[in-house]
Amino acid sequence: MEKYCIHGGKRLTGTIDISGAKNAAVAILPATVLASDVFVIENVPRISDIFAMVQILEELGATCKFLNKSTLEIDTRNVQSRPLSSALTKCLRASYYFAGSLLGRFNYASVATPGGCVFGGTRPMDMHIKGFMELGAMVPPANVPLDPEKIEAKADKLIGSYIYFDKVSVGATINVMLAAVRARGITVIENAAREPHIVDLANFLNLMGCKVMGAGTNSIRIEGRQDLHGTNYSIIPDQIEAGTYMVAAAATKGDVLIRNVIPKHLDTITVKLRECGVTVEEFDDSVRICAEGRLKPCNLKTLPHPGFPTDMQPQFTTLLAMCDGMSVVTESVWDNRFNYLNQLRRMKAEVEIEGKHAIVHGVEKLYGASVIANDLRAGAAMVIAGLCAEGETCIGDIYHIDRGYEDIVEKLQACGADICRKEFPDEE
Repeated sequence: MEKYCIHGGKRLTGTIDISGAKNAAVAILPATVLASDVFVIENVPRISDIFAMVQILEELGATCKFLNKSTLEIDTRNVQSRPLSSALTKCLRASYYFAGSLLGRFNYASVATPGGCVFGGTRPMDMHIKGFMELGAMVPPANVPLDPEKIEAKADKLIGSYIYFDKVSVGATINVMLAAVRARGITVIENAAREPHIVDLANFLNLMGCKVMGAGTNSIRIEGRQDLHGTNYSIIPDQIEAGTYMVAAAATKGDVLIRNVIPKHLDTITVKLRECGVTVEEFDDSVRICAEGRLKPCNLKTLPHPGFPTDMQPQFTTLLAMCDGMSVVTESVWDNRFNYLNQLRRMKAEVEIEGKHAIVHGVEKLYGASVIANDLRAGAAMVIAGLCAEGETCIGDIYHIDRGYEDIVEKLQACGADICRKEFPDEE
């Protein structure tokens, strides 16, 4: 098995270029299924989640090829709505977006229950199913019990509808958008998620000939269209990748210029870093992070966008574990997303869990240890901890990290980190 091995204590200095947004790309690639045409998608991150998406597209009959490192051409003219098995969907949570796009184009979708990060709790599909049913789909077909192993939806035709989500859900918002763009009539999604990648998906859909309005607000209005077509599109920069390197630079008391970003998308991260005493300079498409000395603690609560992103909580909590004082981190989006703290404690962090709160008592230093990546963002947190720790840190289960970070080892090495990928014998 492969692990990341890090010798900590190196101050990060230099420049890091941010890749395309994972969360936008994994929605936009399934959206290509909605039209029978050719698409050219630029700024595509080369991460394992994208390679899994390409494999699913090819299983459905699409032809995919990289024109260069970050430009992907997708020909969907021979796509058919075939059942997607767990062998294809288990690698990533976003595989469920094919339920929306296949239902939208073919009025039928059968997608095995997706994989991805679990965070030790449940991530139900009930709001996705509710949205499909409001559009006129049967989920499951009449008189057949709901199959926990797959999502199956079919309709004679999809009809625009008013859909209200009881809870803000990024996944359900995207899936219903994908199904609704080819429905007859108007669909209104209320209490919709507002993340930047939802706006990016809406912009892509509109270039395909769709009519999506209100993305980025809590009310999205979609006028169904049938005559959709291919397009060229460039994916936005990844705000979570950028935020991860911002925190890594601060944690190592570094000086790093992070390029190819949209600074507005990083506002909540920037505010909290400045509260900790970090200097953040903003430019048109880059930010510079400088830090020195012991940083100050702060309290943190995750919220749906435009609040502090849950996908940045593990990384920022790791930073707070080395600040001078006590911080309280509240996780209000996902259940049990503090599981990674057991790994951080192995590195001598002082953290207690009280329900949805983590009480963080900052220590002067962390110490290298053998740890694992519980999930994608927890893995990024372990990398940050290893960069700061005294001694060697070896991180296992790095396939989680590879799902969302392109060339993470090379990007950190270029800024002076002592990090490498090593092969170890498989553990029994």
